[in-house]
Amino acid sequence: MSSSTPYLFRLADRLTRGLAQLDEARRERHRGFTLSQQMPDGGFRGREGDSDLYYTGFAVRTLAILGGLTNDDCKRIAGYLRQNSRRQLTVIDLVSWLYSALVVQASGGADLLADSVPDFAARLGEVFETFRTKDGGYAKTEEGAAGSTYHSFLVALCYELIGQLVPQPNRLIQFLYDRQRDDGGFVEIEQMKRSGTNPTAAAAALLTIYGSVDDELRSDVSGFLREVRSSEGGFQANTRVPFADGLSTFTGLLTAQDLQLGDLIPPANIEQFIMSLEMPTGGFRGALWDQQADIEYTFYGLGVLGLLWSRDR
Repeated sequence: MSSSTPYLFRLADRLTRGLAQLDEARRERHRGFTLSQQMPDGGFRGREGDSDLYYTGFAVRTLAILGGLTNDDCKRIAGYLRQNSRRQLTVIDLVSWLYSALVVQASGGADLLADSVPDFAARLGEVFETFRTKDGGYAKTEEGAAGSTYHSFLVALCYELIGQLVPQPNRLIQFLYDRQRDDGGFVEIEQMKRSGTNPTAAAAALLTIYGSVDDELRSDVSGFLREVRSSEGGFQANTRVPFADGLSTFTGLLTAQDLQLGDLIPPANIEQFIMSLEMPTGGFRGALWDQQADIEYTFYGLGVLGLLWSRDR
């Protein structure tokens, strides 16, 4: 897949290739769990409540890496996305909506952007720039005063999805460098002193996209990820959290692979940990203490397996 292909689609292709070795019965259990969370309006819910763009985005990503969306999946999801195409959205909702719409279209469903104004991408870019903050990053909404590593990552992904480049990328790169701490990792917001696995993964992914990773950065990130390894076989969210979780394990493993840091945790240990989060009826829970599966952690659980197994393909 070409390097010009958006990051989310390159990642999905990688996970799909890895999950090709998932046996059919197991695949259907996870697909069945995901579809069980779909609501009458075509959207997907989290652990409680109504349909939500955030969880719908994860459901679409999960169905895609499990083998794709059927025509019926596309119709139902497209109906929900149409209902939410006109309301004001946060950055998180925008990337969920855009990605889901493009996957539906790529799967043979409706082109939800067909009725957009001719300068749709330019106008959307103007919306993104209202989220930009003085520090060079992006906030969750136009009211944010300081940039967020995570939301900056999402905005950059949105720009990719509409075929645009982030304006003044050097400002964004400097913003990311300013979020690095002495422990080698990155923080979510400026005031934080202790790095987290997930903001580190977001920063590393963006710096890789913009060709701003060198050996010193690789060494720094490797040192941080070694500090958040858990005896359970996964990665912790930060050094103060005493347990591993599915999200941090996915982002930590993805970062280690993308920066070519080697096996910071033996792959067999990671696989054993993530399989301990797999529910026998389908879906994945978030951590060993968790008692319930949800769509987001199902994506991360399958994603970890896809990352581990794609290395062999």
